[in-house]
Amino acid sequence: MGGMSDVRLQLMAKELEAGQQAQVFNAPAGLGRWGLMLHRWHTRRALLQLDDNQLRDIGLSWEQAREEGSKPFWRD
Repeated sequence: MGGMSDVRLQLMAKELEAGQQAQVFNAPAGLGRWGLMLHRWHTRRALLQLDDNQLRDIGLSWEQAREEGSKPFWRD
């Protein structure tokens, strides 16, 4: 079963609350510039499609998901 454990999610939530910059999902290694942009586009679009329960599972509020998902794919 792929996914993140509850313990890992709790630790990440604490890092976010503490104001630390947590890099949760890294793009696959070896992507070029266009591959990275495509990866961002897909993942941000998927983030906007999550429901409240799924967002709670990954420790994000709807506002946080909307903010990240609304970024243009060329922005980090």
